[in-house]
Amino acid sequence: MYKILKNTEEHTILLPATLDEHFPLLKYMFWSKGNAVVPLTESDEFTVREEGLKYSNYDICYPYVLMAGQIMRALRSGKYDPKKTSVLIPTAGDACRGACYIGMMEKSLTKAGFPDTHMVTINVRHVCNEISLKITTDTAIRGLFGMFYGDILMMLANQTRPYEAHKGETEALRRRWYRELSKDIRLGRHLTLRHMRKNFTRIAESFRAIERTGEKRQQIGIVAEFYAKYCALGNWNLIPYLEDHGCEAIVGGLSWYMLYYVDSHKPAKWGPERVGFEAVKKLMTHVQTDMLYAMKKAGFHVPSRYEVMDKNSRPYVSHNLTNADGWLMGAEAVDHIRHGVRKILCNAPFGCLPNVCAGRGVYPNIRREFPDVMLMVIETDSSGSKLNYYNRVQMVIDTKMPPRQKES
Repeated sequence: MYKILKNTEEHTILLPATLDEHFPLLKYMFWSKGNAVVPLTESDEFTVREEGLKYSNYDICYPYVLMAGQIMRALRSGKYDPKKTSVLIPTAGDACRGACYIGMMEKSLTKAGFPDTHMVTINVRHVCNEISLKITTDTAIRGLFGMFYGDILMMLANQTRPYEAHKGETEALRRRWYRELSKDIRLGRHLTLRHMRKNFTRIAESFRAIERTGEKRQQIGIVAEFYAKYCALGNWNLIPYLEDHGCEAIVGGLSWYMLYYVDSHKPAKWGPERVGFEAVKKLMTHVQTDMLYAMKKAGFHVPSRYEVMDKNSRPYVSHNLTNADGWLMGAEAVDHIRHGVRKILCNAPFGCLPNVCAGRGVYPNIRREFPDVMLMVIETDSSGSKLNYYNRVQMVIDTKMPPRQKES
């Protein structure tokens, strides 16, 4: 049925854009003598969309259209031998795209004329085990370090770049850290919690040392399922647009999603698997706490730890919805509000069913509970207009907020 990747010869693994700020480090999870992992970076939304629509349609969820377009354009570029190339579908294995993308992509590859191109996946739900990349202790450790280093670099860059006195200094610093950290992850060196804690402090202090203009900008929180939140192609370069128009974008890290997923998908009954889930949660919670401590000590804004965000959101958000990003979308919105962010942009890709249920379904209740907060849902889709999209974003930027009501 599925073409299984063999490591007997060198392979290129194409990784469609999803986690822009994390893939420069996370790609080394599966880097080896037999596999070279290449994150795709083409960002021309119109070109990618038109290519993707050849192998899908307007009714399919928008992220799939973009992923298919990126992959087909890469395979047609001539840079990769289709017979020695694999396509990695990063998926949680849940309902909606978490499971169906695998079969859809296989059909798209065949239709595009690449029947010999391998397809691999990574998920914890045992979906298509025959093509699933195996998670070893080594890959898990590399992934842990890549995720948390990606988190702190993303959050610090978003809080520094809008205020830098010398344009480009923030991105230059982040690229320097990418080079240093990616070398460590690739070579498997310095991958200890003690060294990570030291690096958190070094990273935070280096960003704090960047000279700032002293201006005051309005903060706008961004919530969405992770493709629309972390991928510039998926959110139509929302963060650069906000920064170009005098704002600071507040975006939560990937580790909150991973903690949410581990916590909400652990087995109900105690046993070896449940114990494993609890151990992973405890480890990630410990590392996340260290990361936030380093950021706060350096004077940066920090979101709540996962467990605090979980607890504080329960009066406002149902935790029964756990497909895809599920209740985490509403919980992040509540956390932004509790930290003083009064404008929330909820980016919703067309066709994302979990976003409709767990996102739009709970946002009205959040608006009722926090009437002095603006929470706007904006949608990206194959037939949508960027003009209308940015008009809605601009409306959020320009709206004058009334004085904050005192909590009773």
